[in-house]
Amino acid sequence: MSRVINFSAGPSVLPESVLKIAAAEMLDCNGSGQSAMEMSHRSKEYEAIIFGAMDLLRELMNIPSNYKILFLQGGASSQFAMLPLNLMNKNKKADFVITGQWATKAYQEASRYGEAVSIASSKDKTFSYIPELDPSTFSKDADYFHICLNNTIYGTRFTKLPETGDIPLIADLSSCILSEPLDVSKFGVIYAGAQKNMAPAGLTVVIIREDLIGHARDLTPTMFDYKTHADNDSMYNTPPCYSIYMLKLVLEWLKNDIGGLDAMKVQNEKKAGLLYDYLDTSAMFKGTVEKKDRSLMNVPFITGNDELDAKFVKEAKAAGFVNLKGHRSVGGMRASIYNAMPVEGVAKLVTFMKAFENANA
Repeated sequence: MSRVINFSAGPSVLPESVLKIAAAEMLDCNGSGQSAMEMSHRSKEYEAIIFGAMDLLRELMNIPSNYKILFLQGGASSQFAMLPLNLMNKNKKADFVITGQWATKAYQEASRYGEAVSIASSKDKTFSYIPELDPSTFSKDADYFHICLNNTIYGTRFTKLPETGDIPLIADLSSCILSEPLDVSKFGVIYAGAQKNMAPAGLTVVIIREDLIGHARDLTPTMFDYKTHADNDSMYNTPPCYSIYMLKLVLEWLKNDIGGLDAMKVQNEKKAGLLYDYLDTSAMFKGTVEKKDRSLMNVPFITGNDELDAKFVKEAKAAGFVNLKGHRSVGGMRASIYNAMPVEGVAKLVTFMKAFENANA
């Protein structure tokens, strides 16, 4: 069977060239005579992989020297608890912008440990926009300020960061990390599940400013203390070894094949432009997000007719376009066009959508 064109929101498509390298090295990784799945994480062979991945990530994202890179487990959802346990410890208060399901879950989890303040929300319009923020409403005594930079389910993104002053800005980048250049110095903590733009599921990347490490509450479990992992180079226990190996290959692809994050942004804008331009002119399909807040990574769209939506998803799958069904909370369709989705894949989807529209007008 030939490979499908995969628009899954996560786990998502990986670069085909990366998959081929991983396949070729499955039995013998870098001349070690063993798979990266089998290596001791204490071995020199594996240290070259994990530290190589950290160095590449620091280079590609231009991460300042006063930030630690942590490779953790538990998914981005585990960070909803780790953040308040480590950071909500002075005034026991944090601000949140509620822009979707994951921002809501981060807010709800933090509420278990202190006062979580909803600064603004776009729930009133099914999270189809990013709310305007008034800095005068921000808590002056918040321990941190949390946003979800790109909202996977609803297809919105922050195009302007909130100005939080001395209060650390925390951002969930799970569905947009590495998609474009970002000034890491504007954040106290960045975290991201790897299964969308970085690697297979199982790895969570945390980029944390060093002064925010070492302040966990006394009751914090050892594995939920950032200091535990920072002090042990993310190898306090066995890390998600194979996902980190795959991350290193993806980072090499980004650097050597794509040309870095500036080039990646150009490619992502081209892909998103192809799809949004069609949605804006189509008589059948339409996007669901306010134009100023549209994501480059996740594009939800509808026909306005549930039966027609279902027919489109079914016929698209038969034609080799998979995972286009929208999230159950919003319905319709969603095309996730992460870094590894080639421009050609989006162009073929648009061609199919035009043919479907003509056949069902």
